[in-house]
Amino acid sequence: MPGENEGGPARGVTRAEQLGWDESLYRNAEGDHAVPPPRPLADGGGGDADGNGDGTGDGTGDGTGPRRARRGEERTKKPRWRRVLVWTSAGLAFVLVAVAVAGFLYLRHLNGNLAKDELNLSGEQLERAEPNAAGQTPLNILLLGSDSRTGEENQDLGGGGEGGQRADVQLLMHASADRSNISLVSVPRDTMVSIPECTDPDTGEVYPEVARARINSALDHGGPGCVVATWERMTDIPIDHFMMLDFAGVVEMADAVGGVPVCVDANIYDDRSQLRLEEGTTVVEGEQALQWLRTRHGFENGSDAIGRTRAQQMYLSNMADALQSGTSLTNPNELMDLAEAATNALTVDHGLGSVQRLYELGEDLRNVPGDRINSVTLPWLPDPLNPDVTVIPDPEKAADLFELVRNDIPLDDQDAEPADDGEGGDGDGGDGDGGASESPEVPADPAADIPVAVRNGTGDQLNAPVDGRAGVITDELHRQGFLLAGTDATEISAPATQVLHPEGGSEANARAVADALGIPAEAVLVSATVESVTVVIGADWREGTAFPAASADPTEGDAGGEATDDEGPVVDEESILGGDDESCMSVNPAYTW
Repeated sequence: MPGENEGGPARGVTRAEQLGWDESLYRNAEGDHAVPPPRPLADGGGGDADGNGDGTGDGTGDGTGPRRARRGEERTKKPRWRRVLVWTSAGLAFVLVAVAVAGFLYLRHLNGNLAKDELNLSGEQLERAEPNAAGQTPLNILLLGSDSRTGEENQDLGGGGEGGQRADVQLLMHASADRSNISLVSVPRDTMVSIPECTDPDTGEVYPEVARARINSALDHGGPGCVVATWERMTDIPIDHFMMLDFAGVVEMADAVGGVPVCVDANIYDDRSQLRLEEGTTVVEGEQALQWLRTRHGFENGSDAIGRTRAQQMYLSNMADALQSGTSLTNPNELMDLAEAATNALTVDHGLGSVQRLYELGEDLRNVPGDRINSVTLPWLPDPLNPDVTVIPDPEKAADLFELVRNDIPLDDQDAEPADDGEGGDGDGGDGDGGASESPEVPADPAADIPVAVRNGTGDQLNAPVDGRAGVITDELHRQGFLLAGTDATEISAPATQVLHPEGGSEANARAVADALGIPAEAVLVSATVESVTVVIGADWREGTAFPAASADPTEGDAGGEATDDEGPVVDEESILGGDDESCMSVNPAYTW
């Protein structure tokens, strides 16, 4: 399994001096501790108090560092939990470098603590995003929380000895190419997806493709690189890095920062997680922190998609705040404890496999304005096969959300143009180039003279295609006078139904076909891959002969249950912004005492 340590002294060090710590570097003229913020290692590293270092740093710095002051100002402006990923990387890395700069041996030790693993374990890697006209490139990082079922420490904390590993916390962070904004997309752990074939990099074991499984189980298919592969398949978004915090690491981090404050709006006792808290704010640490992160039934409506996800967001946000302001950076022993806990808890891809790279990542992200960090939960629907237990991505709304991220459009400005002016993508399996047709300038031919190909694209990562679906729609077209309609056996998977047509002269015919079937005009697209009008039946139209109207089912997920009109945003503003600094978790009335 991933997570081997690479070099460095053995763990169990009890005194900083054993690893090259020089406490005099952290004292001012009066003998008190005064830790100056380190210079970024990417710029050559900082020297010691006398200007002596590795020969590349200038050894300067007055110890005043404006960074914490700026973040302190942000704290009053926006919900803290929406800065969680920035401080997961930037905050931890700052602490790590503050410690490591005291001794090269200790830096090697911390680097050795970091577990590294392959980024993608499948053969389906996507091409990295291209730079924009200014040479800027977006950044996508998958943040995972691992409920490991292996290892004595994790089992002692309740992970259990059976069942392998689970990544119960999954968040995709998208930093825009110009670093003006960050979008965070979380997914419920019980979301049903397809998992690609993955190969364990350590053992060589090949895990076969699974057509339908909970997304949190992908971690047990060779490691975090299979979770990355699963996300890339689900979203068609290239992922550049991952960071995973393991089960026992949650306890270590909570203890290292002196506990994490959480809040409930009523007394709560969840007999499954064993979480018992009084109304109001409680500082949790150790095993109680894990109980909080595992509680599902006791929060909100008892669902994973709402209750547990929001509780995890609150916890991670408040832990990030504790890292930022609650830890005394003038205490070497406290710094050492936190650095040890952080590096022991993290598994990263090889591209982030050093304290220096983590610090550089933090520097890259730290200037993103706090009010431009937005979060949303994957739009979901109850799973038709198990509606009380699992969920599936909403085919239309999830596809629209992923398209926003792919096009580098911020969640808080969904009317913005895509970052590049090139042709649109072809969607998740569709053949269109993403460009909607202009209004036709010539009338359509008679229905009996319009050739129409009908393709069955109803299969997706969750469901097999509906047998005979293309024939059903072909028969309906015949009934409406399109006598030249016929089935096309081209294998395709499309989340949304489209009517495609080649350039020049056939747009009016395509619109006539769409009108006959009730398909909306925006689904009529130009495509260079078809020779005649082609109906691609998507996963959103698995039955019936008339295209279904947009759903207004109140059971839909966080993106909202109401139909989105043509002018409206892809994701509701409420879903994006969530709670505020003063909010508490709502307790399920069945779990109060």
